[in-house]
Amino acid sequence: MKTILITGATSGIGKSTAELLAKQGNRIIICGRRTEILESVQSELSKFTEVFSLNFDVRNLQEVETAIASLPENWKSVDVLINNAGNAHGLDPLSAGKTDDWDSMIDGNVKGLLYVSKMIIPGMKERKSGHVVNISSVAARQTYANGIVYCATKKAVDVISEGMRIELTEFGIKVTNIQPGAVETDFSMVRFKGDSERAATVYEGYEPLRAEDIADSIAYCVNAPKHVCISDMTIYPTAQAEPRTIYRK
Repeated sequence: MKTILITGATSGIGKSTAELLAKQGNRIIICGRRTEILESVQSELSKFTEVFSLNFDVRNLQEVETAIASLPENWKSVDVLINNAGNAHGLDPLSAGKTDDWDSMIDGNVKGLLYVSKMIIPGMKERKSGHVVNISSVAARQTYANGIVYCATKKAVDVISEGMRIELTEFGIKVTNIQPGAVETDFSMVRFKGDSERAATVYEGYEPLRAEDIADSIAYCVNAPKHVCISDMTIYPTAQAEPRTIYRK
C-alpha cells in the first residue's frame, strides 16, 4: 500500500486516477480548490480506502506550504506525488493574448508543480524512495499556433521532469513524465471559458482519449517493479497522428 498525493483531483484525469489507485488499495491524498467537490470525492473514495483531502490552489505558494505542512504525521510520508493540476486558458495569437491567461497557465502548470514538488521531495530524499509523476502534454512536443504559452508551459514540465530525474535517481526516486494527447475532459471548457459548443467541436468526428485511459497509464507506471522506471510516456487517441493532426470522420 502506497500513500499517493494527487493535485487537481476533483475532476478529469486527477479524479479518475484517484479512483483507480484507491480501488487498488492505496491511501490517497486528494488536493483541489473546490471544497464541496473535494468533500464529495473524499466520500466516494472512502468506500475503497483511506482518503485525506487538502484544499489549496497550487498557484498560491503560501496555501501550498500551509496545506501540506498540515498533514497529520501518519500522512506525511508520501510515496507517490502526481502533479496533475494544470490548465489552458484561451486560444489566441500571442499578439492578442490576455496576460491574465498567461499568468494563470504559467502559475498553475509550472510554478504550482514546483511549489508542491518542493514540499514533498525532501521527505522522499530522506527515505531514499519515492515516485514523482508529472502530467505534461503532447503540446510539449510540437508548438501550435494560438497556443504558444500553453505549449511553453508543458515544454517546461518536460524539462523539469528531466531535471528531477537527474537530481533524484541517486536517491532511489523515480520520475515519470506523461504526455497525453486529446483527452475529453473539461479541459476545453476551461480553455474556451465555458463555451460548451466550441469545446464540443474539439472532440467531434473521432474517439478521443478518456480520463480513465490516462489513469490506467499512470497506474501502470506507479505499479511497475522497483527496478523499473517508466521515464516518459506519450499517449494519443488512435485518430491523432501528432499534436496538430487529428483524422476526423
